[in-house]
Amino acid sequence: MSDPAAVMADLRQESEELDALVAGLPAERWATPTPAAGWTVAHQIAHLAWTDQKALLAATDPDRFAQEAVPEALASPLTFVDEGAEAGAKEPPAQLLDGWRTGRAALDRALATWPAGDKLPWYGPPMSVASMATARLMETWAHGQDVADALGVTRTPTARLRHIARIGVRTRNFAYSVHRLAPPDEEFRVELRAPDRQTVWDYGPPDAAQRVTGDALEFCLLVTQRAHRTDLPTLRARGADAERWLEIAQAFAGPPGKGRTPQAEGGPR
Repeated sequence: MSDPAAVMADLRQESEELDALVAGLPAERWATPTPAAGWTVAHQIAHLAWTDQKALLAATDPDRFAQEAVPEALASPLTFVDEGAEAGAKEPPAQLLDGWRTGRAALDRALATWPAGDKLPWYGPPMSVASMATARLMETWAHGQDVADALGVTRTPTARLRHIARIGVRTRNFAYSVHRLAPPDEEFRVELRAPDRQTVWDYGPPDAAQRVTGDALEFCLLVTQRAHRTDLPTLRARGADAERWLEIAQAFAGPPGKGRTPQAEGGPR
């Protein structure tokens, strides 16, 4: 089980790295399109700010979250996230950035004081503090990748990717279910080379017949659908079930994503 304090520290670092990427942008660069269709840099930051505010509400007023946020999602399950991003993206960039900073700091304080062992309400199953912080880190990294791609920036991968890799492995069965497929009964072995190029992050039985191996960054790009499988040369599957998983993997909640277009067809990285 993840240490909540350690995950929260990594979430702060991930957020600060993205903050540094956008803080000095001229106002017009916030309108730069990102690989997510219809989303600019402003939409990406607005989405993170919106989600932080929803998580903050869940952590500070669970009853209100249940009364307001959940019905809102049920009323417009396919559009409510986009609507939140669209509303925030209309704000002046300085105001949007300040709101994101204020909201994520408030969420950090709220999670730090959440009762140990209790779970926060959320749109799906309730989440522990560690799970909520990990989910926020995963989203921050993934949407940060969209921003980096839009700005032509290559980010240096860090050990924080271990949180995203773990989610990617743990959501294997979810990926099958959203595609209306029965998950395999057997566990897979996953072995990923960490950014330090020395450590291997491994999951599942060592003797599993179905295996996935490769670079941790590539795996994280795959499960967040920030790169097409054909553009991830080190990521290998052994076994038909493992191969199928890599075709449908997604670490984020919601319906199946469209993913990225292969670079050979003009898709971004």
